[in-house]
Amino acid sequence: MATAPDDARRCAPHQYRAMREVVQSMDDTLPGKFEITREGIVHDMMSPVRQHELTVLRLRKRLEKVMPEELVAHTGEPDVEDAAEGVMRHPDVMVIAEADMEGEGAFDPRTLVAAVEIVSRSNPENDWVGKIRDYPLLGVPVYAIFDPRTGSGAVFTDIHPTPAGPRYATRKDFVYGEEVTIADWTIPTDDLPRYADDSGAQGAS
Repeated sequence: MATAPDDARRCAPHQYRAMREVVQSMDDTLPGKFEITREGIVHDMMSPVRQHELTVLRLRKRLEKVMPEELVAHTGEPDVEDAAEGVMRHPDVMVIAEADMEGEGAFDPRTLVAAVEIVSRSNPENDWVGKIRDYPLLGVPVYAIFDPRTGSGAVFTDIHPTPAGPRYATRKDFVYGEEVTIADWTIPTDDLPRYADDSGAQGAS
């Protein structure tokens, strides 16, 4: 089945506003994380587990150890959002200049240096498929995925145009224990935890 180009599938402003209002109304009442894509609302129902949160913590500390002082590996609110594209995402780790965090509202995704995701055990396709599509669309230059299911991951770079819309041209795979380069900084991946009870295979882009 042919895939419509991204421009042809752009979310209408009123549809996006409606989804945004739904997400805001559910954020404080239902567990999990809500994001918006052109396909609709994505709800990761499972609360983050220890392995996920420990990976976030260790990656944040390792990145901030090697990055210049003006950059941070941010792990909190708010979301990154491009209302014109109809997309709202919330990376597990956002590499961003501290100065670009000032102001009100969601972060401009085009100010991110990199986005880092730790694959959810409950919804791996969100990270391996949906965000590989959405992050280049939003202009995020580097997207790194760490997958505790398999002890492996990949770094995506070099946004280029395709008939289906902007996509990453370069993918570099790694396994835990190797060093990985995210943007301009190389960090170790040893001692990153894995999900103990999941032997699922790595997703594909």
